[in-house]
Amino acid sequence: MILEAQGLRVHYPGADQPSLDGVGLRVEPGHLMAVVGPNGSGKTTMLRALLGLVPLSAGLVRLDGRPLLEWRRAEVAMSVATMPQREEPAPLLTAEDAVLLGRYPRLGALTPVGSADRLAVRRAMERCDAWVLRHRVVDTLSGGEWQRVRLARALAQEPRLLLLDEPTASLDVRHAMELLELVGTLVVGGLGVLIITHELNLAARYADRIVVLQRGRMVADGPPAEVITPTVLGPVFEWPLAITEWAPGIPQVFPLRPGESGPPLFGPQADR
Repeated sequence: MILEAQGLRVHYPGADQPSLDGVGLRVEPGHLMAVVGPNGSGKTTMLRALLGLVPLSAGLVRLDGRPLLEWRRAEVAMSVATMPQREEPAPLLTAEDAVLLGRYPRLGALTPVGSADRLAVRRAMERCDAWVLRHRVVDTLSGGEWQRVRLARALAQEPRLLLLDEPTASLDVRHAMELLELVGTLVVGGLGVLIITHELNLAARYADRIVVLQRGRMVADGPPAEVITPTVLGPVFEWPLAITEWAPGIPQVFPLRPGESGPPLFGPQADR
């Protein structure tokens, strides 16, 4: 186990209700976990809590079995890489230099950038189809291009755990699928990955487990076939949904228009 959270509770000052209440999960090496839920369900707060970026009212986060509070931030950065949902590009910084920032947790304060660091940056950018962007100033990049550069920066850290907040936002179909195929390859290689996403169908296709949040609480945690069901998701998203099956164990979601009954169900989902 790389990361474990138990009973996480976050209550922001002045808020009527906690943003996170009693959430727990485990991220294992070689596994991909997806966290889904409607807007305001606590997904990003949960990610910040896992990184120690918000104070906990209750609960505990462990990294490699040690409480997160016992780790120095530089130690965390050498094991965990994250790609937040929102980040403004720094002006005048090239894409290659932006990715190079991912190497700094592995460098001392006075250690110069070496050939191994440059090689790690190039490999990360090539894997993200971003090497062609290396000389571009980052504030000239499109949203999708900037997303690929940010993922490359996370990979340049050479982490054991990758935390991604809406990684396919701003990506077209090709680059969204390429990104998740790349993440899938990294998972097979032993990386642990947690993805926060609104893309229910992509989560169902790539995740080993899916956690569903609603109003800061966990309402489901399990394999996609057990979680992506009308019984679970209909009340959470407060909208009628039809569920069918793309392949065994891979359900897919179809939001319905008012009055629609949806396509006929087949496979195991038909019995749920």
